Amino acid sequence: MLSTFVICKQREKKIPSKHINQKKQKINNKQTMKKIILTSAIIFATVAASFAQGPVVPATPIGKSSTAEVNLKLYPIQSIAVNPSQKKVDLEYRTVENYVNGVESEQKDHLTVFSVGGFAVTVTSANDDMTGGNSEMPISASTIHVKASAGTSNGLTDADFGDISLSSSKGGNLISSDNSAINKSVNVTYSGMGANAYADRFIDGEKQTVYTTTVTYTIAAK
Repeated sequence: MLSTFVICKQREKKIPSKHINQKKQKINNKQTMKKIILTSAIIFATVAASFAQGPVVPATPIGKSSTAEVNLKLYPIQSIAVNPSQKKVDLEYRTVENYVNGVESEQKDHLTVFSVGGFAVTVTSANDDMTGGNSEMPISASTIHVKASAGTSNGLTDADFGDISLSSSKGGNLISSDNSAINKSVNVTYSGMGANAYADRFIDGEKQTVYTTTVTYTIAAK
């Protein structure tokens, strides 16, 4: 039996342009939808992130005006200073009258006081006995008196002033006031004993025998 094969050349079928345009339109529509979906996803993620951080709470009250509280806080501040040109005070016994009557030295505007609110000033000696001189016959710091009074320039007036015998421990107040003092000045008078109290404290052979103590002024709020 014979078999025959017939080879047929199929003619190319031409697709109408209308169908091509419709196909392109479908592709464009799909791409547009993808872009819309992607954009929506980004917007949703951004909104979700902002809510995760918490909502922004506006300041209250909301309106044409608002208020704030301002607190002025005042504290009691004190300071005291010795006049820099009067850091050394000499009580010199040069005459008979000095040994008999004693010696004093007034230091004008010796102290400058600053205080917000009432205050008190005390004075102390570094040691109970003055240093130097004859160690076997010391001079007690308590023989030196310190007396305060109102200063001559911007002087402190509304205060009580004392006359204090020096000691290494705090005694009474040299100055006391119930009011503020803004850079007020105070005169201070230092005085040594008379009645020949120091006559036997001189060391023979010396030009001068010197006894020394350091005085400290302290200010505090009342």
